Amino acid sequence: MKWVTCAALLGLMSVAQSAHADEKLTVYSYRQAFLVEPILKRFTDETGIAVNVVFAKDGIAERIAREGRLSPADLVLTSDFSRLVELVDKDLTAPVKSEQLNSNIPAQYRDPDGQWYALTMRVRNLYTAKDRLGPQAISYEELADPKYKGKICTRSGKHPYNIALVASMIAHHGEADTKTWLQGVKTNLARKPQGNDRAQVKAVKEGLCDIAIGNSYYYGNMLQDPEQKSWAEAVAINFPNQADRGAHVNVSGMVLTRYAPNKDNAIKLMEFLSADVAQKAYAEVNMEYPVKADVAPSTLVASWGEFKSDQLPIFKLAEYHQAAVKLLDEVQFDL
Repeated sequence: MKWVTCAALLGLMSVAQSAHADEKLTVYSYRQAFLVEPILKRFTDETGIAVNVVFAKDGIAERIAREGRLSPADLVLTSDFSRLVELVDKDLTAPVKSEQLNSNIPAQYRDPDGQWYALTMRVRNLYTAKDRLGPQAISYEELADPKYKGKICTRSGKHPYNIALVASMIAHHGEADTKTWLQGVKTNLARKPQGNDRAQVKAVKEGLCDIAIGNSYYYGNMLQDPEQKSWAEAVAINFPNQADRGAHVNVSGMVLTRYAPNKDNAIKLMEFLSADVAQKAYAEVNMEYPVKADVAPSTLVASWGEFKSDQLPIFKLAEYHQAAVKLLDEVQFDL
């Protein structure tokens, strides 16, 4: 089967916990095992509900659609907002009404109809070379300023993180001005978009560019990686647009599947993931910002300082997702 073949190539694996437990549920996860497994073990220990997890890098929506009503999936964990949108758009989700979820997760970070809930936040930061620019009070709009010609590095414009950023620009400025901005950013690129977020920071260290676009948690992870620590130490982390609307944030999240066979158990897990213990684990293990307001970020993340985030409701990004992709194509951003 195509799925099995792809899964084998992408490292899909299944972990069964507490096989003799009476209660159970199945999670399909885009999030990696090192982050998810300890949290789910804690859930099983506290509730007695066994959690079977299928990890994958791609194709979960296609798999659930193919499985239809016979799908064993109760819950999907995603690493970014675009995956949540994809599941909703394909009519693979079921709405959830939970006072606990609504209490733990601010309205800005959940679907108004309960089709998805965010679990963590990450900032789309602008990193600047410490030795050439130093810390900068910079905005996303300034990335198109001619003074930065040949100084910017980024991954593909079509990556979900950058699509979400462009969608936010459309929400604030409209399509015409965002297209002009994208053309300006492309003109200022030091090289064609390539690599991941960490590769952009590495490029700054190597002098290929002076500004890199990247998510906040990668910065924290690089500082903890002996092989990449020098990359992170070569840049200053800047939170854009602090003088106006605040920095753009993206989210990871979760959905209840349309035909969840263990719906009640799945909702219990959703509530657990939104509560203090799991939120703190996300913060400590993966350097992300908790969505639950009274849970503090890790000590390392907190050391970067407080910042103002864009208050645009995350669901608005979905409205402009296709328009963002269209503009990226029109300006041939990756070519």
